[in-house]
Amino acid sequence: MLPDVLEIIKDLIEKDGKQIGYITGYPVFKDLKLSTQSCGVLQIGTTKVKKAIKRGNYQIYFIKQKNTITKDNILLFQLLDSLRLFKTIPDANSNQLCKQLLRLLKILDNKQKSEIKSLAINYTPQTIALLGAMLETLNPQEDTTTLLNALNPQTTYKLGISDKILLNQKKWNIR
Repeated sequence: MLPDVLEIIKDLIEKDGKQIGYITGYPVFKDLKLSTQSCGVLQIGTTKVKKAIKRGNYQIYFIKQKNTITKDNILLFQLLDSLRLFKTIPDANSNQLCKQLLRLLKILDNKQKSEIKSLAINYTPQTIALLGAMLETLNPQEDTTTLLNALNPQTTYKLGISDKILLNQKKWNIR
């Protein structure tokens, strides 16, 4: 039997009891039910840029995280990374992904929603637009002003999501 993935990368995500990274990418897509694919590629979000490495059967890539990483915000980073990598998630279509991400965002409490909006500002414009549109779809009264103001109104995001699923795409320039 192969060792648990966390044992293989523990030193890359934790140092002296402090969280310095988190698992993201393909294993998280599978855990969050965004994809059924699994592979020998691991992605780790970390605040320091690092070169890819190989450990055992795994190729490990590092994704730069501009926000401070804590145990409490790992799920939020994983959701934001899923929004950022939306078009590259394997074995799923845009509508299925959107529905599942809406289900996952719906279970966040108000404190987590506030925090995810704050963390999203350091992500790509597509991530910000998708998060804003999804939060407003879940709750039209959600305050997404900061997210909307962070976007260039001329930029559009081609994601192929039905307007029956993501209701306010025009406002967020999602096509």
